[in-house]
Amino acid sequence: MIYKADIMRGLLRIFVVFGLAACSSGGGDDTPQVGTAECEVDGQKQFVLDNLYAWYLWNDMLPPNIDIANYATPEELIFEVTREFGPQDMDGNPIDLFSSINTIVADAQFFGEGKYEGFGFSFDFLASDDLRLTRVFTDSPAYAAEPGLRRGHRILSLNGRSIAEIEANEGVGAVFDEATVTFEMRPVTGSDYKVSITQDIVTIDPVPRKRIIINASGGNVGYMELATFISTADPVFSTVFGEFVAAGVDDVIIDLRYNGGGLVSTAELLGDYLGGFANAGLPFSYTQFNADRAAVNDRQENFETPPGATVNLSRLVIIATDRTASASELVVNSMEPYVNPYIVGSDTFGKPVGQVGLDFCDKRMRPTSFETVNANLEGGYFGGLPVDCAAVDDLSVEVGLDTDPNIIAAMTYLNTGACPVATVPGGQFKVSSERAVRQRDRRGPPEREFADAY
Repeated sequence: MIYKADIMRGLLRIFVVFGLAACSSGGGDDTPQVGTAECEVDGQKQFVLDNLYAWYLWNDMLPPNIDIANYATPEELIFEVTREFGPQDMDGNPIDLFSSINTIVADAQFFGEGKYEGFGFSFDFLASDDLRLTRVFTDSPAYAAEPGLRRGHRILSLNGRSIAEIEANEGVGAVFDEATVTFEMRPVTGSDYKVSITQDIVTIDPVPRKRIIINASGGNVGYMELATFISTADPVFSTVFGEFVAAGVDDVIIDLRYNGGGLVSTAELLGDYLGGFANAGLPFSYTQFNADRAAVNDRQENFETPPGATVNLSRLVIIATDRTASASELVVNSMEPYVNPYIVGSDTFGKPVGQVGLDFCDKRMRPTSFETVNANLEGGYFGGLPVDCAAVDDLSVEVGLDTDPNIIAAMTYLNTGACPVATVPGGQFKVSSERAVRQRDRRGPPEREFADAY
């Protein structure tokens, strides 16, 4: 079984686990095994409830008398309990949208191989019925279709139904759960077209774009787009930063505009490539669990000198949107005491918490279990990390090009120390979604496709 795709398909899909492998249960004798009585439905529900009491970051908010009979499945139990009894924001909306359960196989395939089953694109609404593709993975059914889907294309209808009609009823996410969908598309240039696409295995390129920006003002700039923090990114960092060093780079732009998170080990490795040269042995982050987890509380992660060459970093620019979350925010917040990252684009999502993995039967439970803070003990950014220079995400321009408004803003800052006045191109742009829109699109769990391990 391959990880079923959901998160890439809309704003409600923000990565699920800012994963801490050291705290994962390996399915030993103390956990329910397939074929045992404990793996009957009631046994699974009891395991989930017991471990919420033990591991949930806000376990002091859970009432002591939760009845497993009130929930049909372990998945329903973790979803309902964390959202009903977990913390709420000022508008009464649940903060914890991340606790989840998936299969062990699917979880491992995603984080270990960067594979999932789906169409291979992400989308966003520019207006209530104006649905655009924000990116399409090159190794995906959507990209390989004839004609293929591309960034900036507008979805006019799905299976012959308008977007307005679908949104007024079940929502586009439900349609994207179907195995085969007929898309009516409007490209950035050219004629409308229709194409039927069947879900298949998508392989994520974790670093889809990298380049050396030749800076006429002096000093080359290294640029890297990071799609997600999965283990297949780890060896790529060595190659990318080796190229940066060879080009004499000391200013770096990391593009995290659609990066909802990933493995904490990969986030820490990126931190080493960005800060390990100058800060080896100094704290990168602290991980804090609930009061009952004293044995693992206040885990300290220090900068280490990474394998291969790395830059002597002078300035760091982060390109972000409100889909920049979790492990992405961990890197930005953890670098703050050392290099003061300059954020271009818009405020980030706001997920300073993460999940551990607990195995039972053939499933992996990922309850929100910890919060991270930086060397200055700064964290708690549930409202997102604030942008320094607002820039539009122009969907008619490929990310990372010289004409990308975010690159223009980043380079203006690096050359002048100032933020340029944002320009709004006609009809093909997106500034970040307002928080109200983000709440609208958080209609359900952040579900699977891009679960992130924070």
